[in-house]
Amino acid sequence: MSLPPHPVALQKLDDGDRSAAHPPADAAPLRPALFIDKDGTLVENVPYNVDPLLLRFMPGAGKALARLQRAGMALIIVSNQSGLARGMFTPAQFARLQQVLLHRLQAEFGVTIDGVEICPHGPDDEGRPTCLCRKPAPGMLIRAAHRHGVDLARSWMVGDTLDDVEAGHRAGSQGILFDSGGETVWRRSPLREPDARFSHWAALADHIEARLGGRLVERALADAP
Repeated sequence: MSLPPHPVALQKLDDGDRSAAHPPADAAPLRPALFIDKDGTLVENVPYNVDPLLLRFMPGAGKALARLQRAGMALIIVSNQSGLARGMFTPAQFARLQQVLLHRLQAEFGVTIDGVEICPHGPDDEGRPTCLCRKPAPGMLIRAAHRHGVDLARSWMVGDTLDDVEAGHRAGSQGILFDSGGETVWRRSPLREPDARFSHWAALADHIEARLGGRLVERALADAP
């Protein structure tokens, strides 16, 4: 299958870049976002997969994302991809898979992903990040917020591990655990306590929509003269 280039570029955080923490002074009003982990959350977790034929969306994910996009949220994928550092696949192979993913979301559900942030680094021997972008570090979220005009305080990070939850909290957002079996260690700390926990995308979208509506009303009242 031949696809035209998708307008969303694959992006990674350069370790030395600190500009993400300082949005431009003339930026447009910020909007809430859903930061979405890829494997085990958006799509079924097939370790180190770059075969588009094995790409399967988690049940209900596409419809839920369409709802949240209609509600005014930015949708941004943030994904650790240590397979790049490990030599399990090439950047070109991964870019091809990502292009198919983005096109399928648009074609099947009418969902346009606003941004993609990828960490290509691996952890150290004890499983800790060696960079600023690998979750549970918040670098990808902060970088995406800068690029896409996101209000981190009104945003959510959803993923299938507590590293995702921690990354959301470290960025100043809410953290939702998508309970699909990805978390196996359960190392707990205040930063790793989920604000909510779901195993179905429809319930997750209900939860965010209810809170998003209240926050939009509060913001409108606060901004009123």
